[in-house]
Amino acid sequence: MQPNTLLDAILDEAGISHAGLAAHVNQAGKARGLSLRYEHTAVARWLKGQRPRGQVPDLICEVLAARLQRPVTLDDIGLGVPGRPAPPHAVTLNGFVERATALWRSDEQQRAHTLGAPTVTGTPAVMPVWEWENPPEDTDVSRGGRHAVSMCDITMLRAARSHYEQMYRKAGGVATRTRIVGFLNAEAAPLLRGSYTDATGRQLHRATGGLVAVAGICAYDSDAHGLAQRYFHQALRLAKASGDRGLGAYVIALLVNQSLFMCEYRQAVAFAEAALRAAGRHITPALASDLYAMQAKAYARFGDGSSALSCIRRAEAAAERIRRGHEPDETGYVQPGLVNVQVAEALLSLGDISAAQEHAAAAVDTPAHDRGRVHRLAILSQVELRQGNADRAVVTAVQMAEQARGMESQRLRDRLRTVREHLVRSGGAGTQEAAELIDGALRVPL
Repeated sequence: MQPNTLLDAILDEAGISHAGLAAHVNQAGKARGLSLRYEHTAVARWLKGQRPRGQVPDLICEVLAARLQRPVTLDDIGLGVPGRPAPPHAVTLNGFVERATALWRSDEQQRAHTLGAPTVTGTPAVMPVWEWENPPEDTDVSRGGRHAVSMCDITMLRAARSHYEQMYRKAGGVATRTRIVGFLNAEAAPLLRGSYTDATGRQLHRATGGLVAVAGICAYDSDAHGLAQRYFHQALRLAKASGDRGLGAYVIALLVNQSLFMCEYRQAVAFAEAALRAAGRHITPALASDLYAMQAKAYARFGDGSSALSCIRRAEAAAERIRRGHEPDETGYVQPGLVNVQVAEALLSLGDISAAQEHAAAAVDTPAHDRGRVHRLAILSQVELRQGNADRAVVTAVQMAEQARGMESQRLRDRLRTVREHLVRSGGAGTQEAAELIDGALRVPL
């Protein structure tokens, strides 16, 4: 049995205890001529995944609808038809909000089934992108809740997104994830359930979508790939509700990056094409450059050199059009030198070591935030080893290990291990000392 996280979350929203729900269900049953004697232990079993018998699921909906002053369906409380979840297009925006906030609550409580969720592939992986790209659109996202949402609330969400993004860059996703998930539960969830007009709701969903995307990045960085995917899919749905095509394209870029990590290269290409196609004129030069560069890496991985080089040219052309101050906050990660390091990775896969070295060196010579610098130094070290310049690679690897101090990130640990493995294999002078320095960094548990 899987825990019923939807029922758990809606009980929390309604402020009803286990004993309180049992008593209300007994009372509602009495009005229907039923003699029920449920106690808090029965509710605990329902939350663990046991399905109540007879009319009890309908009674639970009745009790919660009266408490929340809005319709509550069996799907809303996780008691729809067993084995037949509602198709995504059939889930209303309000229903989506309930499912999203239930995931956040389950994540904060560190439920094993949430943290260990497997990644989806095939149609379930593609459908959220298809639904973002195609009609129907949300014609009205207004909602009537208990508390009115103001522009001050939305400003607070935007500031939080920037705060947690900076924390992620400096400390890593492992350290940041619990903080941002706690914020989503404490601050964002009540706002999404609040009262707002369509215009305010669009901005609220956009601000929340940006936050949820960062939560997905932190889950990805923590090796919780199935959970990260669910956050990215949530961010994509929020982007659609906001009406901001550029935000949706940014979220798809995150899915492209994850697809590359999972070696789903053709999916990475297809997703990038969807983002470029659907966002159209709303896509910024920074985001376009990153999407083309990631496409180049994907093409290079499955040996299509011609397409990879074509995408490299497009990435470089888009990068030249970037104008600082004319980009949304989300694309701030596309800093000078990012396209260089992406291109270096693609060229390394194609076997053009000389050109890869030129781009990797240019990336390292360009200022970057702490996390980006670790990534750039890791790629440069690998290129230098491929060139046979082990001495230079050792110096670069030492810089990389020192730069990574204080960061809690599974992805950066992967890079450290990869560089260490390549250094030891080369057997050059100084490689043992560099390997020991990396070992020291890896010895500290996350």
